[in-house]
Amino acid sequence: MPIIAQSKYNELVSGFYKNPHIATIYAGKFKRFKAPDYKREKVELYDGDFLTVDYKITNPNKAIILCHGLEGNSQRTYINSCSDYFLKNNYSVFAWNNRTCSGEMNRLPQLYHHASIEDLDAVVQFALSKEIKELYLIGFSMGGAQILNYLGREPQLNDAIKAAVSVSVPIEIQVSADALHKGFNQIYMKNFLIGLSEKLKLKAKQFPELIDLHQLKRVKNFKDLDDNFTAPLHGFKDRFDYYYKVSPARSLDAITKPVLILNALNDTFLGEGCFPVDVASKSSNIFLETPVYGGHCAFIVKESNYSFAEMRAFDFFESFK
Repeated sequence: MPIIAQSKYNELVSGFYKNPHIATIYAGKFKRFKAPDYKREKVELYDGDFLTVDYKITNPNKAIILCHGLEGNSQRTYINSCSDYFLKNNYSVFAWNNRTCSGEMNRLPQLYHHASIEDLDAVVQFALSKEIKELYLIGFSMGGAQILNYLGREPQLNDAIKAAVSVSVPIEIQVSADALHKGFNQIYMKNFLIGLSEKLKLKAKQFPELIDLHQLKRVKNFKDLDDNFTAPLHGFKDRFDYYYKVSPARSLDAITKPVLILNALNDTFLGEGCFPVDVASKSSNIFLETPVYGGHCAFIVKESNYSFAEMRAFDFFESFK
């Protein structure tokens, strides 16, 4: 019954950072952490598109693959601090960018989503091509969903993959999408929409027959965006079909690798269905840790510029040595 009842983070958080919005906004907008001196390579994909991977190999025996969140990239603060922590603890690092997220527009109409497991597998294969012996996966929010879906849906998982950690992960995507339409959360939603709308404008120039700019101008929320663009561009009937099929909830029962889900109870992006207690209680592979505090991809630690997420991920991975 791998449910972790008492999270150490409850003792490491202090003051204002117990407020989920303060923690989330500070971590996302004000906290700074310089990116490591990566090498960058373009990875060609099975369908003619490409990904960009930033990596640093310091130890060929073990490495982490870092998966960013919605409209994030390999240079975000939460990726940088995690990367630095693991580099200092003798892991190599591969931080990849989803399609459209590296600063260079991709070639095909499709962007990315929570179940882009073929793209994640391409990064795994890229890391293996560098003769890395052991791989550990860490994902934040959407990146965490990609990992859970990959572990549960990829038919031929490489034995080099040893364990994974998913942080602030929406287990049921519709629950998270609905949460972002409410109250203060609408600020976060509008921030996401700015970036996604700009990318779709560029896509409209590439593929005017597929994307209606007039319709794009009428997008006010995720419901509009996902019904009219995200779902059809990625082969789903509508947003409900999309939310259901890309949700990690459809993948958890099939996971055979050890994976830690670290979801704060006060994460305002999450809600009912995003804390899979029943699944974890019956699984020998899914470990569920639900600190009282943490916000969304924040987990700020007093007197440290590292977050609890990377500290906990390191401890989790080391426990399987």
